[in-house]
Amino acid sequence: MRLAIDAMGGDHAPHAIVQGAITALEHFQDIEIELIGNEQEIKPLVKQETNRLQIIHTEEKIEATDEPVRAVRRKKNASMVIMANRVKEGIADACISAGNTGALMTAGLFVVGRIDGIERPALAPTFPTIDGKGFIMLDVGANADAKPNHLYQYAVMGSIYSEKVRGIQNPRIGLLNVGTEEKKGNELTKQAFGLLKSSELNFVGNVEARDLLEGVCDVVVTDGFTGNVALKAIEGTALSIFSMLKATLTSSFTSKLAALVLKPQLKNLKKQMDYSEYGGACLFGLKAPVIKAHGSSDERAVFNAIRQAREMVINEVSNKIHDAISKEGKEYGHE
Repeated sequence: MRLAIDAMGGDHAPHAIVQGAITALEHFQDIEIELIGNEQEIKPLVKQETNRLQIIHTEEKIEATDEPVRAVRRKKNASMVIMANRVKEGIADACISAGNTGALMTAGLFVVGRIDGIERPALAPTFPTIDGKGFIMLDVGANADAKPNHLYQYAVMGSIYSEKVRGIQNPRIGLLNVGTEEKKGNELTKQAFGLLKSSELNFVGNVEARDLLEGVCDVVVTDGFTGNVALKAIEGTALSIFSMLKATLTSSFTSKLAALVLKPQLKNLKKQMDYSEYGGACLFGLKAPVIKAHGSSDERAVFNAIRQAREMVINEVSNKIHDAISKEGKEYGHE
C-alpha cells in the first residue's frame, strides 16, 4: 500500500515527519511512503535511500494561521493539498498530516470526498483510559452542530473502527450527556438516544464526562462543539496535573529523592497518558483514511499515525463504513 504524508505540517516538520516515516518503513515491509514537501529540507534527513520512499517536491505549504477553506482553494500546490489529491487520484491509499486541522478537514471533505450516505464526517481521536484500553470520541470539531441521525452515523463509524482496527469485539457505544438517565439532555441527545437504543449497536446509554477516563465505553458520540470542549478540558486537566506533580516532586530535597525512586512508575504513567501512543485523530466518513496527527507530534507520534493509517487500509474501514451505511440506509435518514 502507498501512504501520502504532508512532510511540512506540524510544529516539528519536516524532521519529526521524516524520522517517523523512516521508522515506519523499517517496521512495516508492506508500505510505501510519499513525503510531500520541500525536497531541499527533506532529502538531507533521509540517510539511506530506498525505493519505498518517494519525495514529491513543492515549496508551498499551508500555515497554521491560514484560513482553512481559502488556503485549500488558493494554495493548489501546498503539500497538504497535493497529498489529498494523491488519494483522490487513487495513487495513495491514505494520507496523514500534522498541519492545520481545519485545512485538513476541508481537503478531506472537498478533495478526498465523502462516502455516499454519510451526511457529516467526524473527527475522532483516541483518548487514554485508566485501564489502558482507551476510547474514541466522535465528533471533536468537524461539525459544531449535529442532528440525531448524524450522531447515529458517528456511532456506526466508531463501532466499525473500534472492532476492525482496535480489535474490540462488540464495542460499547455511549452518548455523552449531562446525566446517565434516559430522559436527560436536550432535544438532540434525547432523539439520538432513541435512535441508538433501537439500533443493533451495543449501546450502553448516556455517559457523563467525568466517567470517560474510567473506560465506561469504547466509543463516545457527541456533537462537534461539545466534543471539542471535552477534548480541550481533558488535555488541559492532564497537563495541569503533570505540571503540579512535577512542581511537588521538585520542591524539596526529600521530594526529589522520592521522585528518583518513583521515576520508572512515573515514566509508565506518562506513557499511558501519552497521545502519541494512539496515533492521530481519524476523519471518519471519507472515501479513504485521512489521519490528523497532533500538531506537536514527534517521531513516535508520526510512526503511530502511520501504523493507524496502515491498519485502516488493511481492514478496509472506509469500505466497511460505506457498506454499513448502504445496507441500512433507510434507518439513518437524510438531511
